[in-house]
Amino acid sequence: MRVLSVTSECAPLVKTGGLADVAGALPGALAQQGVQMRVLLPGYPAVMAALADAAEVARYDDLFGGPARLLSGTAHGLELMVIDAPHLYDRPGGPYLAPNGQDWPDNPERFAALSWVAAEVAAHGAGGWRPQVLHGHDWQAGLMTEYLQATGVRDVRTVLTIHNIAFHGTTGADRIASLRLDPWRFHSGAYEYWGAVSALKAGLLGADALTTVSPRYAEELMMPEFGMGLDGVMRDRRASLTGILNGIDTGIWDPATDPLIRSYGAARGKAPNKAALREEFGLPQAEGPLCVIVSRMTHQKGLDLVLEALPVLLEHGGQLALLGSGESGLEQGFRVLAEQQPQVAVRIGYDEALSHRMMAGADAILVPSRFEPCGLTQLYALRYGTLPLVALTGGLADTVINASPAALARGVATGIQFAPVTADSLRNAFVTLCKLFKDQKTWSRMQRNAMAQPVGWDLSAQAYAQLYDRLIGQE
Repeated sequence: MRVLSVTSECAPLVKTGGLADVAGALPGALAQQGVQMRVLLPGYPAVMAALADAAEVARYDDLFGGPARLLSGTAHGLELMVIDAPHLYDRPGGPYLAPNGQDWPDNPERFAALSWVAAEVAAHGAGGWRPQVLHGHDWQAGLMTEYLQATGVRDVRTVLTIHNIAFHGTTGADRIASLRLDPWRFHSGAYEYWGAVSALKAGLLGADALTTVSPRYAEELMMPEFGMGLDGVMRDRRASLTGILNGIDTGIWDPATDPLIRSYGAARGKAPNKAALREEFGLPQAEGPLCVIVSRMTHQKGLDLVLEALPVLLEHGGQLALLGSGESGLEQGFRVLAEQQPQVAVRIGYDEALSHRMMAGADAILVPSRFEPCGLTQLYALRYGTLPLVALTGGLADTVINASPAALARGVATGIQFAPVTADSLRNAFVTLCKLFKDQKTWSRMQRNAMAQPVGWDLSAQAYAQLYDRLIGQE
């Protein structure tokens, strides 16, 4: 099978979150299922610098404001198709934000171009290669179904994966012409959303199949409190929606061989890594669990609840080391807390190697998200025997077995879940965490359970391959 993955980011080339990890891991995982997946990416500077063996396979005289080329090549073991359009992508900053932290004003056109090129490759092929399936990711690929329909091609199937429905990719109706959209399709059954253009809604209604990144999140998307205004659309597409749990690259995230941690090897255990992590963060010895947070600092991630509830953890001898960045109010709140509390240490920013050392050295990881489509940090943590304390939502609910009395009696628990997602509930979870930590026999059993959990891509890749196969087999 030939599949073109249409994505705005892909690890390790360009990454702002879990979408990049998924886009980077899927091609290799699917190759084991007989699927040839190429990745279509914008030609950001980092992508262009990494592209090897590049060959021009298509040329566009006017790609949303300027000339462009489509290049085919490889980078980091990935087969890539890269849109070389300097007027759209050759810029400083991240894939979406200018250096001043604001969205690029032409983001609608920048990612419409990504979708438009995807449809062109599907319709006409490029470099002698033509996909049977277009697999788009989030709103940045949402318009591919509109453009593909306009070509008249009907033998290419489409899949849209929702990584986070909170981002709709909306823009004003005054851009319909500049986005090359059919004005007659500006209605509630296509890309119109409350008088605006919604790239995500276009994809949700136009794709042959929809997936999201955990079974529970698939259910939650049909609820008003999680559907972000598109729950009605999701209910209408219920029959086409599948929740396929994300996985992680167990070759990169392997405590026995991880070169990014200081003291590694399965025989050495967690103790030397924990001591090294405390030293790195300047934390003293403590009787309670060493907890970590590796996260974007946003309201979605529930970190304001941690600020409220953390005194309970500290009172029970616990510690916190945080790595992340995001909303200025949360950053400042944790900075102040670290200045006041010697058992709290904070690093603002992101450091991939440090995140590995935190997984290896911590006793527990905190993921108190108000909603979480899948989450990857709890999967990394499970792999390293770092027990997740998570909110009962989305993929967190699907991947962590709560330390309930029944699960503890059966010896299957892998972490702690809490609900509702409030500061009081988190306080209770901290008390449970500290009690479990004192029972080293139970704690050790939970660590062994965590490390035995299947967190790789094998089962998920098989599910995607079966979905593609079903779609291709349809008349």
